Amino acid sequence: MSDTKYQMLTILGPTASGKTAVAAHSAQMLDGEVISADSRQVYRGMDLGTGKDLADYILDGKQIPYHLIDVVDAGYEYNVFEYQSDFLKAYEDVCMRGKFPVLCGGSGLYLEAVLKNYKLIQVPPNPELREKLATKELDELAEILKSYKDDLHNTVDLETKKRAIRAIEIEDYMLEHPEIERTIPEIKSLVVGVKYDRLSRRKRITERLKQRLDEGMLGEVQALLNKGLKPEQLIYYGLEYKYLTMHLTGELTFDEMFRGLETAIHQFAKRQMTWFRRMERQGTDIRWLDGYMPLAEKLERINDWLKK
Repeated sequence: MSDTKYQMLTILGPTASGKTAVAAHSAQMLDGEVISADSRQVYRGMDLGTGKDLADYILDGKQIPYHLIDVVDAGYEYNVFEYQSDFLKAYEDVCMRGKFPVLCGGSGLYLEAVLKNYKLIQVPPNPELREKLATKELDELAEILKSYKDDLHNTVDLETKKRAIRAIEIEDYMLEHPEIERTIPEIKSLVVGVKYDRLSRRKRITERLKQRLDEGMLGEVQALLNKGLKPEQLIYYGLEYKYLTMHLTGELTFDEMFRGLETAIHQFAKRQMTWFRRMERQGTDIRWLDGYMPLAEKLERINDWLKK
């Protein structure tokens, strides 16, 4: 797109905000391609649980190209360092072919790794530290992690013991080693957010959860277990995979699973909005669109902003 000062469009928002549809239509309008910024949509075979909404990428019978979805197998522990590297490859590929990149997602850490040029390092496993921490309870691990950094924005680190131990491992490595710098080039992006009021967001989340269960989300998780993934591997991914696995292994009834998962997703969406507000406080200019705004009007606003 030659008539804009921007090199990329970013569409962000909490879960169930409809951001994928906005991103896909924006890519169609701009002769662009979508690059995902979702920490779980990278996994193959995890479609309904991660809300990939792949049908949103088919417009007027044509496939809108997308990147960084279905890039690794379920069970693998993908990280933000790998994402930053994979994003740069995808971004350069899209630009090289003369297409306009549209970044889309709700994973704040992944978005900021791109928008704020994070310098990231690849941290190897530390077997001795892992063994030392293995007997600790989650609340003890949380206190240890807080001793490294008081401000724990990424609360996902505290969802399971495995995540907490890995977070401590990373912080410990960063203290012991000089940082190996790796940064992506500065990309001037228009950042657009899609949001609903709190009550509407809660209603959309509940309706979407029911829809995905009707579409076979439990079967998707069972298929992953049948392939040999261990319950703890799926629980690692949190939210849908945590609660559905606990139901399938007999730890929760269906009603307990649904109520617990519904509450967890509401809390997750709230944390996403908190993260986006923090991004704004720290200097990211997010232009917000009301979710109820007609799609054509959303696209018109985006087009106007790109040209200003």
